[in-house]
Amino acid sequence: MPPVPRPFPRFIADSPQEAKPYGRWEERLADAFADACREHANQAGAPLDPQSVRWFPDRTWGSRAYVPATGHAGLPEEGGQPADGEQAAAPATVEYFGWVSFERSSDGEPGELRARADFTDVTAEDNPDWKIDLSDDVIGTWRAEGERGGDVTLVWGLPMVRGAVAVTAELDGEVLDQAAVKDGRFTLVAVDAVRGFGDQLYLDIRLWDRTLREIAAETLYE
Repeated sequence: MPPVPRPFPRFIADSPQEAKPYGRWEERLADAFADACREHANQAGAPLDPQSVRWFPDRTWGSRAYVPATGHAGLPEEGGQPADGEQAAAPATVEYFGWVSFERSSDGEPGELRARADFTDVTAEDNPDWKIDLSDDVIGTWRAEGERGGDVTLVWGLPMVRGAVAVTAELDGEVLDQAAVKDGRFTLVAVDAVRGFGDQLYLDIRLWDRTLREIAAETLYE
C-alpha cells in the first residue's frame, strides 16, 4: 500500500486490563486522587466525598497506566454547620474529575503514583439532554513532521443512553481508538486537537450498540 497522507497514530494505548480497582490497591489510588482533589477544595466549595468516587477502566500509554476517576464534592470543611432543624446538603452540582497513574514495572508491582484532578459545576445531573457524560485530560504530545502534531488525550465517560456496548474515538472520520463499555463506563486514549493537516481536527466520541448501530455522538468541545 502507498504512504497515507494523514499518518495519525492509531490504537496507541494498551487495552483495558481492569474494569475498576479493588481492595488495598483501590485504597492507594483513592488516597492519591483525594490528595489531588484537596488542592481545589476551597475554590470548589467543598472537598471530595470519598464515598462517591467512581473508577473507570485503566489504559496504558508508554510505560504508565492511567486510571480515571470522578467524584462529587461533599460537605464544606468550614462554615458548613446547618441551621436548627435543617439538614446539611452537599453541593451536588460540583464534580471532581481526574486520574491516578503509575509505572508498570516488569515485576508487576506498580510504582511512582501520580494524580491529577480538577472540578466542574457543569454536570450530567443538570443536563438531562446529554447522551454521553465525558471527561478528558491531555497526558502527552504527538509530533509529526514540521509543525504538525496534536495532544495525546485521555478520555473517559458514561453512556447516558441505553444499549451502548462499544465506543470509538474518531478524528475526521478515522477511528483512532476503541473500547468496550464495561459496567457502563469506558476509557479511550487518542490524539486530539491535531494541527497541520488543513483545519484543526478534534475528536468525536461515538457509542455503538450490539448491532453496530451508532446511538450517540459528541465532541470533546460541545
